[in-house]
Formats: sequence, structure tokens, C-alpha cells
Amino acid sequence: MEDQNVTVPPGTSALPYLTADLPGTGGVLRTSAEDFLVDEEPAYLPSGTGDHVYVRIEKRGMTTSHAVERIARAVAVSPRDIGVAGMKDRHAVTRQWLSLPPPVTPEAVHAIAIPDLAILEIKRHGNKLRTGHVRANRFQLRVRGVAPDAAARATAILERLAAPPGAPNWYGEQRFGRDGDNAARGRAIVMGERPPRDRKLARLLVSSLQSQLFNDWLVARIGDGLYARALAGDILHKRDGGQFTCEDPATDEARLVAGELAVTGPMFGDRMRRSPEGTPAAEREDAILAAAGLTRDSFSAVRAIAEGTRRDATIEVRETSVVEIEPEVIEVRFTLPGGAYATAVMREVMKP
Repeated sequence: MEDQNVTVPPGTSALPYLTADLPGTGGVLRTSAEDFLVDEEPAYLPSGTGDHVYVRIEKRGMTTSHAVERIARAVAVSPRDIGVAGMKDRHAVTRQWLSLPPPVTPEAVHAIAIPDLAILEIKRHGNKLRTGHVRANRFQLRVRGVAPDAAARATAILERLAAPPGAPNWYGEQRFGRDGDNAARGRAIVMGERPPRDRKLARLLVSSLQSQLFNDWLVARIGDGLYARALAGDILHKRDGGQFTCEDPATDEARLVAGELAVTGPMFGDRMRRSPEGTPAAEREDAILAAAGLTRDSFSAVRAIAEGTRRDATIEVRETSVVEIEPEVIEVRFTLPGGAYATAVMREVMKP
């Protein structure tokens, strides 16, 4: 009866499985916040001196934005002046660093008392924490109601995903809104519909469209057997450095399989680095746009809120382990780079 009590993340059920030949664990993820623990590893630690106060918090049952708003009220500063490296889920227990601006003092932070939010560390630093200053996120997830041999199943799947080139870097259901219609609303804006007055909302909706097109591109890449292949014109990312255009697919493919490189996919926009026109890689990207009724120039009108960029098609899955906690309950641990979704890995593990 392992197919009972299975949750399917909205907006991701049509995505293919990279490990389709391996049976999933089934089960339910996130029956409580304590079942989903996230520990953010920052790009750097605070130095101990400087005008800004860095605070490592543990929150539960609230988004990062909500936590920032509560802390801002407690120390009488604007939420915009609080630095955040990455946004964390509401339905989880998460630990992350924030930066508080002067004239906030460590003594003021010690006095903060907010339900479901604990202050773990306080240290000074010389600058505001910026978005993206995340090296990795460590996940500790419990899945309940799993198959009898779930630990062995999960271990086999994680071993496959940990091997180069890694796991698919899907955008998860969080990106597409509660009703799953954010991408459609974003497309309407790109096509000329008046955007919401709330600039942040408009950016979110167009970003959802970009994310959907990236997922579509990656679906096609997997479907055509090109997940671990390099094509002429691909924009490749050195795992420890910058990007370059693939001119020698055979050589670059060997480096891809060795884990040195990642193929990048399109987050369409005016400032996105494009594959050279006429190359196989460019033709594939143009085909994704055409299927959505768009062209390379469609995003020109929204360049102010959707600049465009490249996103790695694959993610490194590190430090994996699986433990059976009790009958029908397993704990899955792994580490992902900043910006990657744990749910993208767990849908492979669980196969709802």
C-alpha cells in the first residue's frame, strides 16, 4: 500500500524523473515544520567588527520576509535596511543569517522577543548582507508513511543524483504561486497587459514566467537525451568560475561528465547571455520561446523588472545520508548550493 498518503507538489507533477528506473519511497513530506529543517551556510562569516550587526536566527512557521518585518519593528528600523542572503520557507524550521543596520546594537538584538523566532548568534560585520551571499543550504527532512524498504530506495536515488552532472535544477512549486497561475500572469505582462502597481509583485510574476520557460527547456533537454551532453553554442558554467560558450562539444562533454562544468539554461531577458544564433543550443532556446508564443525580443518591454540571466541546469547534491527513524519514517539529509530547491530532489526520492 505504498502509494497511499503521497503528496504531489503543485506545478511539478508533469516534470520527468531523472531516476525513473528506481522506485521511490512514497510517503508524506512536511507533516509538521519540524520535519523540514534548513540550515543556511553563508558565503562568509561575520568578522566580529564593523557597523552592522549580523544575527543568526532560527524561525518556524513564518517566511523570511515575515521574520524580517517582525525584527524590524522590534529594533525600529525599515525592513528594507535588513540584509538577507536567501529566502526560506514558511512551513519549516530554518536557520539563517540576517544583517541589521546601524544604529542597531547587539544589546538591542539581545532584547528581541518574538514568538517562534530564536536568536542563535550575534556578531558585528562591516557591510550589509546581500542577496545571494549563500554558499549552500543543509537539509534534514523526515518523510512519513514510506515503503518498508524506503531507506534503501532513497539511498540508491541519492547516490545517482550525487554523481555528475547532478540533479535537475527545477524551479519548485513555490515559484508558481498558490494557484499555479503566476507564470500565465507574467506572460500577460510580457505580452503588453498593464502590470500591477506593486513593482515587487510584477517582478515576481514575470520571474515565474522565466522560471516556467527554464523548466520547459530542461524538460525538452532531458526528453531528447541531452541532459549530460554538450551542444555547440551551449553557455557552460565552470563549477569554480565563470561562463563560456561551447565550441568543442566533445571536449566540454567530457568535463561535464567529470563534474567540472554545468550546462546553463535560459532565464530569458534582455541582459541574458545568449547562445550564438544558428547554433543547436540557440535553436532549442528559440523553440521554447516559440512554443509559448514569444520571441527573443519579447522581454524588451519588461527589462526594468526582468533583466534575464543563465541558470545551471544541474545541481550538486552533496553530503547525502538516509536513516530509518522508526517504521515507515526516514530522515533524508543532503546539501545543495544556494538557490536550489530541496523539493526538486525530494520528488525524485519520493516519486509521488
